[in-house]
Amino acid sequence: MGGGGGHEGGTTYRGYTIHHPKRWHVLTGKGLCAIMWFWILYRAKQDGPVVLGWRHPWAGHEDHSHGHDHGHEASH
Repeated sequence: MGGGGGHEGGTTYRGYTIHHPKRWHVLTGKGLCAIMWFWILYRAKQDGPVVLGWRHPWAGHEDHSHGHDHGHEASH
């Protein structure tokens, strides 16, 4: 099972060999990790106060009329 002859370097512990990753695996993993953290920090900057309950999602959006009249509102 798992065959291979062990031609590449690896660490063996109790009969199980863990092979060392290739350089491109390490670089790709670090690059994707960096992208993930940049995205998390960007979203935290954008949505953090709402998620933490420091402000409501609709706060600061009082006037979206942009010159439109309010005739489209329902009046009963």
